[in-house]
Amino acid sequence: MTIHSPCRGVCRLDESGQYCKGCHRTLDEVANWLDFSDEQKELVWMRLLSRPLQAEEKWCSVCGNQFQCGTGGKNGGCWCQDLPNIMSLSLDASDCLCADCLAKELKIKAQLAKPAR
Repeated sequence: MTIHSPCRGVCRLDESGQYCKGCHRTLDEVANWLDFSDEQKELVWMRLLSRPLQAEEKWCSVCGNQFQCGTGGKNGGCWCQDLPNIMSLSLDASDCLCADCLAKELKIKAQLAKPAR
């Protein structure tokens, strides 16, 4: 089984210098990911998925507009979690997309996924 890295391509340390601001892994987890067993990787993922969401100001990597990330969703999570999960994370992505740009990308992805007649 392949357990994918949580890396989001937003590699910056938090103010404490202990965690990546993009994936929230510790420096040890980032440095040793490739050497970790599947069990160790699963433990990292369980820790990451159990973290409470923290709202933060972000800038859209497409249009550059600032937006709130981590709030506004129906179940208390981020507003983007209420949208269809059809976009894969890109390792070269600099950050999330704002609601308008994400809606445009989702529309394009949905049109490309339709079978030709």
